[in-house]
Formats: sequence, structure tokens, C-alpha cells
Amino acid sequence: MTAQPDDYRDALDRARYHSIEWLESLTTRPVAPRQKADEVAEHFRVPLQESSIDPAEVIDELATFAEPGLMGIPSGRFFGWVMGGTLPSALASDWLVSAWDQNAAMRFATPATASIEEAAEDWLLDLLGLPASSGVGFTTGATMANFVGLAAGRKKALDDVGWDLRADGLSGSPRITVLAGAESHVSVDMALRYLGLGLATPVAADDQGRIRVDALKEALDAASGPTILCLQAGNLHSGAFDPFLEAIELARARGAWVHVDGAFGLWAAVSRSWAPALNGLELADSWATDAHKTLNVPYDCGVAIVADRALLRSEFGAHTDYLILDAHGDPFERVPEMSRRARGIPVWAALRSLGREGTIALVERLARNARELAQGLSALPGVEVLNEVVFTQVCLSFGTDERTRDVTQALIADGAVWMSGSRWQGREVLRISVSNWSTDATDVAASIDAVRRAMAAAG
Repeated sequence: MTAQPDDYRDALDRARYHSIEWLESLTTRPVAPRQKADEVAEHFRVPLQESSIDPAEVIDELATFAEPGLMGIPSGRFFGWVMGGTLPSALASDWLVSAWDQNAAMRFATPATASIEEAAEDWLLDLLGLPASSGVGFTTGATMANFVGLAAGRKKALDDVGWDLRADGLSGSPRITVLAGAESHVSVDMALRYLGLGLATPVAADDQGRIRVDALKEALDAASGPTILCLQAGNLHSGAFDPFLEAIELARARGAWVHVDGAFGLWAAVSRSWAPALNGLELADSWATDAHKTLNVPYDCGVAIVADRALLRSEFGAHTDYLILDAHGDPFERVPEMSRRARGIPVWAALRSLGREGTIALVERLARNARELAQGLSALPGVEVLNEVVFTQVCLSFGTDERTRDVTQALIADGAVWMSGSRWQGREVLRISVSNWSTDATDVAASIDAVRRAMAAAG
């Protein structure tokens, strides 16, 4: 049966209606979901009916039953887990990506998506101040972007000692020492585990989570054989940046590969305000970030960048008779997927709509909102800001661990804003991650009021 335009029209019209309804509700709705997963599941986990249902009716049912279980992540009052919102241009372009339904793997098969993503890659490298000749791949998120960078590092480390990873695998290979700051993110641990490299050797960090150069020197001196160093642009709790120049110079002197996990903090590089904190960032070998965090494109979209483009293609490329390869290089040669949607198109759309000045303004606005939240909350009696607010992260204590947990639970129960609990530097904390482009002064004030209410409710 040949598909006709009208086969899609009614369903897409209903999807548009429900999407607009959802987006318009974000300024006033509670951020917290109104139903738990088991309650939502009662509507969906039913026996599959025998006959077909009109697609538009399916969309109405989907939106109606899902709505009570949706978290207001795109809201300007959502500050949990470093999750961004979605810029209008990025959301609309993502609709087109779904409608076009291109498998963005080969330049020959999908020249439009490949060309758009390559333009986005050029803009990213320019804005972030990274080598223009780098290879860029669009992954599901920062975990897989870390995987890509570390996989390239694994190959280079073993190439340097004459081990053919592609032919012989890891079994019997020289052990690779991986060093990472004591406060590196769990996504680095996950990527290392997927790569068969085991846990990183932790290197002492300071009270803001930055890797200590003196401890790194000792760790590098103690390492033997191939080595990878993982640095961090944006500590999960403090937002702090590792001392890139000093750390990379030490690693370079010992022939180590340097990877930077910059899930949200790599975007600070677009602004001159952070130039001193990011000095030397461009000297690393690979970098990982999320576009669905600070840049505010829809899930899912990570960005993996490797300075040696040929090495990246060598690690992830494949050659078989049925593929039509492009001498320029194909998108699938830079990520661990043969099939994927064109994730880079919303990145292009976001950057095209923002421009250089708008991208800088977005990043600086997020950091400014974090500082204003920290200032307003620290003025409340009994609230202590535990970190130096250097980017978009704020960690609060309300005195004892027990009271901090109580206030956090009261805040979540209130539902007007969302901030997540954590544990940092041996203390329970309420962690704020400012990541949404739409957060404004009204949201900041409402969030401070919500914390004030939670403190009163906690007693």
C-alpha cells in the first residue's frame, strides 16, 4: 500500500496540538510529575487489541495518558541532573528529522543530512576553539561521546606499543593505565567499563573537585606503559574546571593520551569570560560534550571530538562490499553506530538561530542565573552555598545532613521547582544545575520562594 500525504496529516496535526499544549503549560504547571510510573502504566500496559485504531486517535490517547507522568524538564524552573530545555529552532528541526527519516550513516545515501551535520561540526569546532581538522561524531549523549574519545585513546595507546587492537583484541595486550580525577563523572567509569579498560586510577582532587597537579605528577611518574588521562570541564557539583594547561603538559611529557569530559562545561569555551579557567583545553586529544545540555537541543545528542580525524575513522570505520563509502569520510565512521537519526541537524538549527553572539549569550545567561540563585538562596537563614559558583552548578547545605535531606524532600513534594539531592565532599547537598535557555528572573525568584517554603515545611 502506497503511503499518501493524508495518511499522516491528521496524526501530525494532533501531535502538533498536544505539543503546543504541553509547551504552553510549562510556565504554570508544577515541574514534578503528578503520577508515578505504575499509575501511568495502567493506561498503557493493556492487552493489544485485535483491530487497528485510527492514528490520530492513537496520538490523542498517547498524549492524554502520558501527560500526568511527564516531568517538566523543559521548564525554566527545572534544575535537576544537568538537563537542558529545547530551543524552538532545535525542536522544530527535530520534527523535520523524524519526518525525513534519514539514516544518517553514509554521505552517498543521505547527502543532505551529512552536509548539514558537517556544517554543524565546523561551527562547533570554531566556537569551542578546538582544532579545525578534528573529527566530530554525534552520539546519544556524553557517555557515548566519552566512549568514542577513550576508544580512540585506547587504539593510539596500543598502536604506540606495537599492539594491533583491531586484529588481536584486548586479550593479552599491554595494560593501559587510565588516570582520572577523584571526582570524575560516572559516565567516564561506564565508558571505560564498556571498553574493557577497568576502573581508572583516581588522582586526588581539591575541595572544588579539580584534579591536583602535584598528585597527577606522582601518578604519572608511577604509571608504566601506555597511559590515558581523563580531565574534566565542569565538575558535576561545583562546575569547576581542571587545570588543563599544567595537566596536559605533564601528560604530554609522558606520551599519555588526554581526554576531556565536558558534558556541560565544555560550552564555557565559547565565552572569553572563562578563558583563564580553560587555558590549554585545546591541547587535549579528545573531548566529549552534550548538545542536549547547555546548547538546549532535544534528546538525544552528544558530541564526540577527536583531534586526529584519521585515527577516529580507523577505530570506528568499516569496509564491506555493500557500503558505498565516501573518500571524505562517512558519519558512521565517527560513532559506534551504523544506523542513527540525524542528531546533528538540531545542533545546526540551534547554532544557526543563535549565531555566535547568541550562543555566547546563552552560556553566559545560564552562568549568571546560577550566580543569582546562589546569592538569593544564601541570603536565606541557615542556607550555606558549598561551592565556588564558577559556572552553572550550585550546591547547598541546610546545616545537618538530616535537615538537608528533609528540605530536599519537601522541595520535591512541593513540585513548583525541581532540584536534586546528592552527596558531595562528605555532606548531603541540594544540587542545582542551571541548564535551560528559558530560565529568567521570574523563575529564579520563584525557585528561591520554593526553597523558602520547603525550609518552613521541613521544620
